[in-house]
Amino acid sequence: MKIGILTGGGDAPGLNSVIYGVVRTALSRFPGCQLFGYKFGYRGMYRNEFRELTRENTSGILHRGGTIIYSSNKDNLFDYPIEENGVIVNKDVSHVAIENFHKEGMDVLVVLGGDGTLSSALNFHQKGINVVGVPKTIDNDLAATAATFGFNTAVNIVVENLGRLHTTAESHHRVIVVEVMGRDAGWIALHSGIAGSADIILLPEMPYSLEKVVEKINERESQGKMFTIVVIAESAKEQGGQKVVGRVVADSPDPIRYGGVAAKFAADLEPLIKNEVRSVNLGHIQRGGEPSAYDRLLSLRYAAKAVDLIEQKKFGHMVALWKGQMGSVPLEEVFSGGNKVVQADDELIKMAKGLGISFGV
Repeated sequence: MKIGILTGGGDAPGLNSVIYGVVRTALSRFPGCQLFGYKFGYRGMYRNEFRELTRENTSGILHRGGTIIYSSNKDNLFDYPIEENGVIVNKDVSHVAIENFHKEGMDVLVVLGGDGTLSSALNFHQKGINVVGVPKTIDNDLAATAATFGFNTAVNIVVENLGRLHTTAESHHRVIVVEVMGRDAGWIALHSGIAGSADIILLPEMPYSLEKVVEKINERESQGKMFTIVVIAESAKEQGGQKVVGRVVADSPDPIRYGGVAAKFAADLEPLIKNEVRSVNLGHIQRGGEPSAYDRLLSLRYAAKAVDLIEQKKFGHMVALWKGQMGSVPLEEVFSGGNKVVQADDELIKMAKGLGISFGV
């Protein structure tokens, strides 16, 4: 048996842990099998660039962040930019990847990715490739599973930095606005804001009112609390306003890149209050470094279940966690209900309000 593995989309702590788990579990379960990692995700399938993965060259990667086979969030082989007569045009080149896959005698492809990467995995499965999906995103917005690896680590990183920012905010009586990742879902902001003792949390699912934010800051001042910590999700917006786009990456399947909302919010807020307002964008710090113990264990559980699906020949499925147990769902169902976002009546929202945290509404 020959098993291919690829990591697509943005990197996340835990990718190497899954690779480690799949390699060791597969070699134990299928003696004599070979495993290969495609370089830079689907681009590696298109260019037929891969490396063999063995016990020896995956030793010591369980705790490492990033991915040893690299990743790309630009290479959709069903809509891929190629040059024809000096002009860049987008074409379906998936047949090239499929030909390479079969030419090398690959039997199954294990795909580690988020919604974009897994939607391509579904397309390849529909074209005859044996595919097993593993959910990956620090945003935790895949509705088909209770948790994705990388999320816990990202939250821990934000919480650690909020602790550091608290001390300087209190020392200078400032409002510090901290921008966090999450795309169109507010899970990182919500979890890290609560755990990191933020006073105000602004989510994309709940457009904020500047007036309500000012009220909260003034309320804290009347209580003798002369500083405020605001956690703002990267796609949060003011009521009636627009999301802040940092840049547009034209050759990406998902070209919109959010960024800069904390700086804009700080500039809007400062004229309305007495305090100085400073903004911090944690950026890619949130997706770098070693995975937490929770994410390492979750990654290894996903890896073991992925090998189970291979053994059962249950292809076209993604491994999933529900009610503490590992299972799987058809890839078609991963996208049927849209992304998982924060609901206004979420138990954490209610709890946070009880603690006195404002959501600017």
